[in-house]
Amino acid sequence: MNTPPGPLPVAHPNHFGSAIGVAQEWLAHPRSIFGVTVWPGWQIPDALALPVGFLAAAGLVLALISLVAMVMIYLERKVAGHIQSRLGPMRVGWHGILQSVADGLKLLVKEDIIPDNANRFLFSLAPALVMVGAFVPFAALPFADGLVFANMDIGLFYILGFASLEVIGVIMAGWASGSKWSLFGGMRLAAQMMSYEIPLGLSVLTVAIMAGSLNLSEITRAQATLPFVLQSPFAFMGFFVFYIAALANTKRAPFDLPEAESELVSGFHTEYSGMRFAFFFLAEYAAMALVSAVGSILFLGGWNFPFSGEGRPLVGLLQLGLKTFALLFMMLWLRWTLPRVRIDQVMYLCLKVLLPMGMFCLLGAGFQAVAGMALPLWGAVLALAAVTYLIGRRSPSSAPAA
Repeated sequence: MNTPPGPLPVAHPNHFGSAIGVAQEWLAHPRSIFGVTVWPGWQIPDALALPVGFLAAAGLVLALISLVAMVMIYLERKVAGHIQSRLGPMRVGWHGILQSVADGLKLLVKEDIIPDNANRFLFSLAPALVMVGAFVPFAALPFADGLVFANMDIGLFYILGFASLEVIGVIMAGWASGSKWSLFGGMRLAAQMMSYEIPLGLSVLTVAIMAGSLNLSEITRAQATLPFVLQSPFAFMGFFVFYIAALANTKRAPFDLPEAESELVSGFHTEYSGMRFAFFFLAEYAAMALVSAVGSILFLGGWNFPFSGEGRPLVGLLQLGLKTFALLFMMLWLRWTLPRVRIDQVMYLCLKVLLPMGMFCLLGAGFQAVAGMALPLWGAVLALAAVTYLIGRRSPSSAPAA
């Protein structure tokens, strides 16, 4: 007699479900302060606890994204000011520290205008779709040991899948605006982001092969001794492929062609104003923080290096935060250092440079996972790089002009 299959075994602990259980147990007992009962005690049913927990987690992530965006907007202006030998914002608050708050209030009360020839439904849906693509992936991001909302076996695939929604939202915004300028900006973004997702995915698979898992917590635990960027020469090269592709994916300089305000009057969000424009702005900084955190987890050890973060969430949170901030600062630095590249150069870099490098890293990581030999592979890759450099130096194309 055939027995029905039982439930699938849980491969990883559900930290979020455990936190809800602890909260239910805490709220089930009366609580007093100085002899005064402040909470009578109430057994919250599971049918109510899960939706409330989801809403609380979503609110926490949204508050975190908003705080990161405010800090990054202020730092971007200050970093730009120091690089260009000027002060940056100084008027609102001490050294302009409240400038981001003033900008948010301005966008909140600004008039919301929809063009007459725009598709009103898609025009209103596009900012929300872009925001979802930047907001939802944070659910699978492990901020520290046990501090993750959704500890999924396919967490890395989940993040990459939902982050791709931003492409659809931006194309929708460009087309629904009824403006050729916005449409041009949206189509250039489609070509850029969809192309650079390929080398980005190949670089991510390099780490997934070495860790043997798509669970970000397990990938972090595999780097307790050394981060993957030092464990393998292919992960080392993959980190640069990932970071360059992430710059293009988040529309950051020198790949900010989808906006190109000097050419397209701000590109795909030209016709947007008020809070609809703020959603695009917030989603860009949220995506910057997301790819920086993912890069830190995949290649730099995440919350588990240089000090062990196992069972120490504050240590892990601090380590991941510092690495993420370093990658974010590099994005700000590059914006005010490198000039914007042409669209043909953008596509050349993706298809003829990063794509072959990503394939090389993926095949090399597979070979290392099967054969081991990390040190001999480091030597072979360095020797190959030196030979390539010497051949390039001797080629006629690199010789100085007469």
